[in-house]
Amino acid sequence: MSFFGAASSSGAASTTAATDKDIEVGNPPGDSISSLAFSPQADYLSVGSWDNNVYIYEVGANGQTQPKAMYSHQGPVLSVAWNKDGTKILSGGADNAGRMYDVTTGQAQQVAQHDAPIKVVKWLETPQGGILATGSWDKTIKYWDLRSSTPVSTVQLPERCYTMDVTYPLMVVGTAERHIQIFNLTNPTQVFKSITSPLKWQTRVVSCFPSANGFAVGSVEGRVAIQYVEEKDSSSNFSFKCHRRDQSPTSKDQSLVYAVNDITFHPVHGTFSTCGSDGTVNFWDKDARTRLKTFDPSPGPVSATCFNRTGTIFAYAVSYDWSKGHSGMTPGHPNKIMLHACKDDEVKRKPPKR
Repeated sequence: MSFFGAASSSGAASTTAATDKDIEVGNPPGDSISSLAFSPQADYLSVGSWDNNVYIYEVGANGQTQPKAMYSHQGPVLSVAWNKDGTKILSGGADNAGRMYDVTTGQAQQVAQHDAPIKVVKWLETPQGGILATGSWDKTIKYWDLRSSTPVSTVQLPERCYTMDVTYPLMVVGTAERHIQIFNLTNPTQVFKSITSPLKWQTRVVSCFPSANGFAVGSVEGRVAIQYVEEKDSSSNFSFKCHRRDQSPTSKDQSLVYAVNDITFHPVHGTFSTCGSDGTVNFWDKDARTRLKTFDPSPGPVSATCFNRTGTIFAYAVSYDWSKGHSGMTPGHPNKIMLHACKDDEVKRKPPKR
């Protein structure tokens, strides 16, 4: 069911073909970009790459960037995150290790270990203090107190962890075989609710609402589902198509379908972005069920996105996203990080229709 249809001409989504106003980050990683995360305290951007490194850039007032630091894993970096006070960067990689970089000392150390690649790392700010959560292809989530080398606890998942997001107290995990595990972090070792993804195809990304009462799910076949946690809100659940292209003007039934690679919620307005293998980025308002903006920044996939803490800067990575496996990794793929200055009409909610 599609609710994000073509907007009427009066409230049509704005389209930007050229992104000449978007600023390219200098000295980008040398291989595919897997993950982007802005510091919650300042305009510092951390970037995880398949070249085994994590990069940290400072973003100036006019969007100019400066590389500040770099540290390494022993395999591709699959996920990056920051702690609450912006002093530490956490990362997980194909070397089965979780690492922490201390911004104040410039030192990196291993803080987590799994039996298979760590697909995603998230920082949990709980009433008891900060905890690192790591989700792995070994079918577990582990919680770590960074002062200890052993996990505080381990939670078994039904399948390999593909994606995870947190807005305290909500944590949502998407695994292989379309399982979605919902946690209430006041009781982090017990699954609050298990559902099967409302989308028919493999889950690529989950992203929690800033209000912590639901989440969005993106799949490999160009669909997003909006899902509320509580049964009483289930009438507001819906899904829609995006990141698709008609093969020709005459064959509307034969769409080219692309993976939804990332979903990021705006920290102020609660609207959200999607990016995909088709090289486009969309901004959406889930409550008005409308598309606010679409832009087509790249002939190649857009692999990862994030907003800064104030929602004024939107960062997106143009690089190979592995949606076509190893064979799709052709030489000459771009690896770029772009910064887009958000305008109010792109990210603000639409007023409710009377």
